[in-house]
Amino acid sequence: MLVSVIIPTYNRAVFLKEALESVLRQSYRPLEIIVVDDASQDPTPWQIVRYPVIYRRWGRRRGPAAARNRGLAIARGELVAFLDSDDLWLPQKIARQVAFFQEHPEAVAVQPEEIWLKGGKVLKPRSRHRKPQGHFFHRAVRLCLISPSGIMLRRKVLEEIGPFDETFPVCEDYELWLRLAARYPVHLLPEPLVIKRGGHSGQLSSTPGLDFWRAKALAKILKDSSLSPAMRLLAWAEARRKLEIFRRGALKHGNLKGLWEAQKLESELRLWPLALKG
Repeated sequence: MLVSVIIPTYNRAVFLKEALESVLRQSYRPLEIIVVDDASQDPTPWQIVRYPVIYRRWGRRRGPAAARNRGLAIARGELVAFLDSDDLWLPQKIARQVAFFQEHPEAVAVQPEEIWLKGGKVLKPRSRHRKPQGHFFHRAVRLCLISPSGIMLRRKVLEEIGPFDETFPVCEDYELWLRLAARYPVHLLPEPLVIKRGGHSGQLSSTPGLDFWRAKALAKILKDSSLSPAMRLLAWAEARRKLEIFRRGALKHGNLKGLWEAQKLESELRLWPLALKG
């Protein structure tokens, strides 16, 4: 069973080398490795020629959603795995997930536990960050509990629910995982098979204003016909909460554009209680 591995990257030549080598050390074959370069200005294009990968490069930066979608358009595997270029896989990661799919033909998504590193030190995640399993939309609205570097999916489920939303410059994974969690259970392998490395420059997770984009993702999922009334109410309440967090931060820092965008989204959300009664 062919597994397509999609690695988006931007100006991470040093990290990318280590990420690719962790893929090449996988015990499972066959693999199709696709690297999509989001217009890097570092040595990435020269470094990548050393590796047996499919390489595509944008002429201008378009963001991680577009990079992952381009990889999906190329992918031929029945199973798809993503790897952020600053993360690493342990050698059995792919093999364990493929075995899970073979044993559970009804499953569409499975992820393992992770090891978190910051500054070279292992971090113990808080209980709220521990990976859930099964149907957990009620938790997915609060936190992004699916890791792009951990999840493996049947490609057919992405064809069903749609790819990453390229209008999201950040939180594009949170938005997609909401659509997934609204429809399907996500399974969990209890062993840590991914190393997530944090605390370095250039991480999108450190971008200011993430709560605005999370609120925008929740506003979008409100229109999804797969949500039950209870799920819709959860999403609406969490969107209001996240938007208020963003609004307070924007007010504190004099972010007038952010306040204007937040006000427009708030006006949209105020209409939803009427729709929830219908």
